[in-house]
Amino acid sequence: MTLAEAAAKAEELVAAGDEKALATLRLQWDDDLEMSARDPDFRVRAQAYRAIAQFRFRQKTELLRRGLEDDSPACRGSALVALESLSRDHPGVVNQVRPKLHSLADSDGNQAVRRLAIVCLKNASPQPDTIRLLKGLSEDDEQDRELRDIARKVAELLRKKTGAAKR
Repeated sequence: MTLAEAAAKAEELVAAGDEKALATLRLQWDDDLEMSARDPDFRVRAQAYRAIAQFRFRQKTELLRRGLEDDSPACRGSALVALESLSRDHPGVVNQVRPKLHSLADSDGNQAVRRLAIVCLKNASPQPDTIRLLKGLSEDDEQDRELRDIARKVAELLRKKTGAAKR
């Protein structure tokens, strides 16, 4: 079985609610996942970052942090997709890497990576510095239209969360 096949099996186990079998599968693939995240081939690293989310491996957030620093936009994108997935019910995952997400959203050389970083920020706790960054990006006519649109939507969502938290 390949890592991709094991990750697909993990998703099936999550959907079935079989936590015991998922824990066993995680244990079996832990070392391979770690090695894959360090592979010289960016495609193998990107698959490893995606697999972290598929395995619901919250203990591997340090690997995702490394993925955000990867030279390959594909790896940074895969790490961001995994981070977004893991943080849907756990904002702490995103909050831990907020400064890096700000940096990626503001100045990464790849537009898709920038947009994915912004999407990750929607799962974060609403912080004024994040809202200011997103508002600034949404109002900057020199930015890509899609980036401005997603920044505006996420900034508005975070503002609404701020209002709900004050009630």
